[in-house]
Amino acid sequence: MKLLPGLTTFNNLFDDMFDDSFFRSYNSYMKTDIKEVDNQYVLDIEMPGFNKKDISVELNDGYLTISGNKSTNNDEKDTKGNIIRQERYSGSYSRSFYVGDSIKKEDIKANYDNGELKIYLPKTTTKEVENHNYIPIE
Repeated sequence: MKLLPGLTTFNNLFDDMFDDSFFRSYNSYMKTDIKEVDNQYVLDIEMPGFNKKDISVELNDGYLTISGNKSTNNDEKDTKGNIIRQERYSGSYSRSFYVGDSIKKEDIKANYDNGELKIYLPKTTTKEVENHNYIPIE
């Protein structure tokens, strides 16, 4: 059941205005697979088209944040040097994962190769839940 059928039409019209493979390609960034391997977790993040210098991985207050900033400039000039078409794109992408307070920055490893960012996080022991001595209510 569609609550707002007109909204779908508007979204399609808006998407059609920017129906360029350049814009569509950015919709799929930051697809992430998380795997448990031996004594660590491995985050496998697709970031095609980024340079390593455009990617940052940060740990703050138990949150691991992966960010990518991309900017392009597509200039097309004719044989006389006049600009025929000039397009620019600038955007940033970010994902955050709660990894807990027990993981330290020094414990995290990351590498980027061929459009794929891999982040290695150690498994930590989970804190035991306190055993409360509840009194039954009659």
